[in-house]
Amino acid sequence: MTPLNRTTFLPALAALMIPLAIGMIFFYAPLERSMGIIQKIFYFHLSLAATAFLSFFVACISGIMYLLRRQRIWDARLAASVEIGVVLTTLVLISGSLWGRPIWNTWWTWDPRLTTSLILWFIFASCLILRSAVDEEGKRASYSAVMAIIGFVDVPIVFLSARLWRSIHPTVIRSEGIGLESSMLITLLVSIVAMLIFWAALFRLRCSQHLQENALRDLQQQLQH
Repeated sequence: MTPLNRTTFLPALAALMIPLAIGMIFFYAPLERSMGIIQKIFYFHLSLAATAFLSFFVACISGIMYLLRRQRIWDARLAASVEIGVVLTTLVLISGSLWGRPIWNTWWTWDPRLTTSLILWFIFASCLILRSAVDEEGKRASYSAVMAIIGFVDVPIVFLSARLWRSIHPTVIRSEGIGLESSMLITLLVSIVAMLIFWAALFRLRCSQHLQENALRDLQQQLQH
């Protein structure tokens, strides 16, 4: 596979998979009996949440690797994954509110799952603010790495919150199995795969852009000297 093909493969695959997932959500998956059409948000909501968790996991691993090796590539991966994760978590909170309004009769409630998700958003949004506030590259990367590692602690708390505390948030994965019929489960899996491919394409693009920004910054400093 040529470099050009490697660059365009993931975006092209995402461009195919995302419309397929949307088509399955609206035309293949059946209507849920009690919630009706509003339940369709579930497929978007869960796919966004899964890739947001992946983003913060990658940020945590990248932070650990940067502290161990002090290589720019790991800081670029951390920055890219945090940026994507914050955007995805924002969409998770918005889609959750749209889903919850007709079901819970409120846009927001301080449910354990919602509260811990909001805390997660604040942690990594603060990481982005920190990166923009620190000019020195080494300090910015180190501070971001520590914050990403500590912030990831909230991810399993978010995932387990509906089980650890009394919550009105629905739980898909239960002790007795996944509470979905086959067509819904297939649609959900296709939606998650589509989001993962889109995530991978976006992650690769942002990593490349961060590395190019660093190279350009080095060139400017060389010219100044």
